[in-house]
Amino acid sequence: MGSVEEGRLVVAVALIDGARRVLAARRVSPPSLAGMWEFPGGKVEPGEDELAALRRECREELDVEIEVGRLFGEIALPRPGWRMRLWLGRVAAGVPVAAEHDDLRWLGVRELDDVPWLPADAPLVDALRAELGEPGEGLPAS
Repeated sequence: MGSVEEGRLVVAVALIDGARRVLAARRVSPPSLAGMWEFPGGKVEPGEDELAALRRECREELDVEIEVGRLFGEIALPRPGWRMRLWLGRVAAGVPVAAEHDDLRWLGVRELDDVPWLPADAPLVDALRAELGEPGEGLPAS
């Protein structure tokens, strides 16, 4: 029998602004990951729609409403059975504030390597580098 934690889905968003920069958030916990950077998002609760979860997490973590674009990628996370889906999106209302992180930064394509990303996010950061270098397909209209 599996545990309750088995097979959790985490949703995250690469929020892109008009200058084609992506929002990165610096973690404060757990201690092993504190100081590393990630895409905003979090766990989908049982019975919750994944896009509803993504919007909820952005309200809780950043105090913003978002517009979600296309699904950008999916990766396996270090915890067995856990996976993360990354969506493209943009801030629809509000200005991001670090409610659950200790810092936020908008990073251009040439700045993506300026911060230490969570190791699991590295393949998505690499794919995003290519995406940001191209005109904005898949992003909601500004």
